[in-house]
Amino acid sequence: MGAQKDHRQGTGPVESLRDEFREHLHLFYSTLKLAAPYDTVEKALGALTTRLKALSPEELQQLSTDPSLRWTHFRQAFIESGLRSKHRGIIAGLARSGAALALPPEFEHLLDLYRPAS
Repeated sequence: MGAQKDHRQGTGPVESLRDEFREHLHLFYSTLKLAAPYDTVEKALGALTTRLKALSPEELQQLSTDPSLRWTHFRQAFIESGLRSKHRGIIAGLARSGAALALPPEFEHLLDLYRPAS
């Protein structure tokens, strides 16, 4: 098996990261069985794109190899776009209870936004 970005060959790093974020958002909402707030998803993708275009080529390269750093940028775009407030009550309840959360561990970066601070 190849690297996770093999299906995106021919696109630049900004487009690849934007596509990856879109896929993560799709998985997030579909796993939680919620309709994605598409206008706000587009705002999140735009916020991420703006942030990524401001980075140097070296920083973009680092993002492509550092999943934790990528998720920091994804989380920031999630917050800036207002996605954090969409379906807030439902997602907060699921995140607190842990019920029906079959999301991969990296999604904790988003789910932690819905849990009370410890």
